[in-house]
Formats: sequence, C-alpha cells, structure tokens
Amino acid sequence: MTDLMLDLFRLNSRILTAGDRLVAGLGLTSARWQVLGTIAASDRPQPVAWLARDMGANRQNVQRIVNDLERGGLIAFATNPHHRRAQLVVLTDKGKLTFDAAMRLQAPWINRLADGLQIEEIATTHRVMTALRRKLEADGEGDEQA
Repeated sequence: MTDLMLDLFRLNSRILTAGDRLVAGLGLTSARWQVLGTIAASDRPQPVAWLARDMGANRQNVQRIVNDLERGGLIAFATNPHHRRAQLVVLTDKGKLTFDAAMRLQAPWINRLADGLQIEEIATTHRVMTALRRKLEADGEGDEQA
C-alpha cells in the first residue's frame, strides 16, 4: 500500500505538470482548470467553501484561485440570498469558453493516456481510488486538503 501511495503522489505530480502544459496557452494552470471544472459541473452557483469541499481542497487555496479567475474575467461573484458574505461563484461567458477549450484539448490527451489500457483495469483502479478516498473522508483525513 505504501508503494501505491508513493506512486499516486508521483502520478499526481505528473498529471499536474502535464495539465499545466496542456492549458498554458489558454492562460490556465491545472489548479485554475480544476476550479473552473468544479464550477462548471455544479448544478447551481456555490460559494467558495462549497467548491473547496467538492474538490477536497483547502478553502483558502480555492479562494486564492477564484480571486485570480475573477481578475481574469473567467468567473464573477453573485449575491448569495442565503448568506450575506459568502458570495456565489459563477462562470462568465469567457470562463465557459475557456473551460470548453480546455476540455477540447483534454480529449485527445486523455485518449492517448488510455491507449493500451483495458476498460476493466480502468474501472478497477477507479473503484480502488474511490474506496481509499471514502475511507480518508470518513476518518476526517480528506478535510482541508492542500
């Protein structure tokens, strides 16, 4: 299990580096792309704390990225009728176009990564990773991740 965790750390680093290269031309980083994706996947606008929870990330780190995205015109803040200070984060038209462009770049990249892997292997790996994440979340170890 230790070897698996060490390999996951290495894999995560490689994924972030590759993601940074993939979307650099769009003015994004992997972190900004991940936040945009979380916003895009939400059923409705959410405050930063909820986005961070959905990502398993530290709220302060997500806030910093959201502020950068807002300065770049990719997101905007909207009034939250349920909480005066926790504004809602929404994609702008520019943010949606940028996210869509990133996903168009991602499709051939992810297909190259999957080349030669069996669907069953991918499904098994996904189940193991999901089980580990759930255990960490249940133990409170997945809270406030960096």
